[in-house]
Amino acid sequence: MKKKCAETIISLQHINKSFPLELGGEQQVLFDINFDVCAGEFVAVMGPSGSGKSTCMNIIGALDTPTSGVYELYGRDVTGLTSDELAIVRNEHIGFVFQQFNLLSKRSVLDNIMLPLMYRGLPMDERISRAREMLKRVGLEKFESYLPTQLSGGMKQRVAIARALAGNPKLILADEPTGALDSKMGNEILQFFRQLNRDLGITIVMITHEFDIAKYAQRLIHIRDGKINYDGPMPRDDKNL
Repeated sequence: MKKKCAETIISLQHINKSFPLELGGEQQVLFDINFDVCAGEFVAVMGPSGSGKSTCMNIIGALDTPTSGVYELYGRDVTGLTSDELAIVRNEHIGFVFQQFNLLSKRSVLDNIMLPLMYRGLPMDERISRAREMLKRVGLEKFESYLPTQLSGGMKQRVAIARALAGNPKLILADEPTGALDSKMGNEILQFFRQLNRDLGITIVMITHEFDIAKYAQRLIHIRDGKINYDGPMPRDDKNL
């Protein structure tokens, strides 16, 4: 669905994606995907396993490129960028939160949060200051010297969120962010995403296969067999998806 936005963060235009097969030929997994995401939206991209939602996420996150179509991020066409250029886009414009946290187990919580700032070349004092600010925001300021292995699953995900926020992105992409958590911790993380969206105006795109997770968002994009079969306000239930 093409939306009228004061500011468009994401614009996917006629996106198709195919992967080569080992025995020749190719398999198409995305078919003519079209949607915009406006600044300040909280959007869930939902679909069953194999639906193409993760491939769509990888394109949005500049982790992969479409076979055809145009992807604009913050109004810039990033479709034809090189892998090095895409890495810069990811580091400067997108905060990522993954299911398995992706924390460095032998580095402190503070070091993990500073990592993307190091890639930006920021001075050490600025890295430390910003990382501590983000730790305070997620309520873990007393744990900066801990190792990830000393934290609960919910705390690890909060560290991952602090790392995603460290670069002051307008956009956070969350890929099954509660998949490794129990329901109580998962609900706490989802409430925290709502707070970030509401209080800071951060745009959030969350990938999930569960409607109970998706319903924390305001808008649902449902993908089935590589095609969008629903794009609109969050429905009351998933019976017709």
